[in-house]
Amino acid sequence: MELKWLEDFVSLSTTLSFSRSARERNVTQSALSRRIRQLESWLGLSLFDRSSYPIGITEEGKIFLPRAREILKLVQTSRQEARQQHDDTAEVLVFATLNTLSLTYFPGFVRRIEERLGSLKTRFCDQYSSYDGNVAVLNQGECDFLLTYAHETVPLLLDPARFIYRRLGSERAIPVSIAGADGRPVHAFRPTGEPVRMLSYGSGSFFARRLAKLFADRPAPRVTVYENPMSVGLKAMVLAGRGMAWIPESLITEELRSGLLVPTADPSWELTAEIRLYRAATPSRPGAERFWAAIDENMSLGVPDAPERPMPGRLSYARRVTTNAGDRKLRLAAASMPAS
Repeated sequence: MELKWLEDFVSLSTTLSFSRSARERNVTQSALSRRIRQLESWLGLSLFDRSSYPIGITEEGKIFLPRAREILKLVQTSRQEARQQHDDTAEVLVFATLNTLSLTYFPGFVRRIEERLGSLKTRFCDQYSSYDGNVAVLNQGECDFLLTYAHETVPLLLDPARFIYRRLGSERAIPVSIAGADGRPVHAFRPTGEPVRMLSYGSGSFFARRLAKLFADRPAPRVTVYENPMSVGLKAMVLAGRGMAWIPESLITEELRSGLLVPTADPSWELTAEIRLYRAATPSRPGAERFWAAIDENMSLGVPDAPERPMPGRLSYARRVTTNAGDRKLRLAAASMPAS
């Protein structure tokens, strides 16, 4: 028996919908259904009545449900206690964060705090591709801090009475495409006309939800040819010329500056987000409290939250117009070479 089978069962008993639970659990519907059947086979019981719509939980399922929750709670509590023992000793600061922020924002952020506190020990929790999955890590007490994007159009499932935050900065996701030989976007995004080849975040990530709201307000023709919840994955596909995507500015600053990538729509289509750091409102370990105090001190002294970057999606980004297709190939080859 696998722990994720119990987590799937608890989710499905709440939603009574395979499609909704599959999104919540960040798996395909067929994978969720297979895992539920594996749990039923292991128990020798039928947990759900699939003959009706929506599905219903059987009497056996109702009896097993509180036991499943109790098992999950016991495992989670034991894990927290074990990690707490280790972290109390080592004074390791534990962070949950989104993938892009772990690559682009976190290193410089910690360096600025270390200038005040000295060397720090930090650790990331396992990262989830879904936005709610990363938020749940803080909700369940498995980390000290949550570093995340935030926007009023994307609900953040944290009780404001239990959690507080500091606004550290801002981010902007820009619709970009690889540049053609003339310096113009190969995949031009237009509000009307032919649909553009779009590289999508899917449905569960932060920017997926920002885009869903954007297109609900401003419908535009597009055809999704690829999905990946990770911005770095979408960036790689954009650089390969497979389509256009909304990519966080911090991830593509150099490509925009060099003209390898170019904005493919006007600035009104950019997505904005705050960068926030959340923590529990109740007092935490001494190391975490010192870290939080250092953030407040930096903010009170006006220490910049991030290095200055050129404004994306504007003509301030230089576009080097290539003279022939061969020159463009050279730029592509150079961009794909690893940094030394």
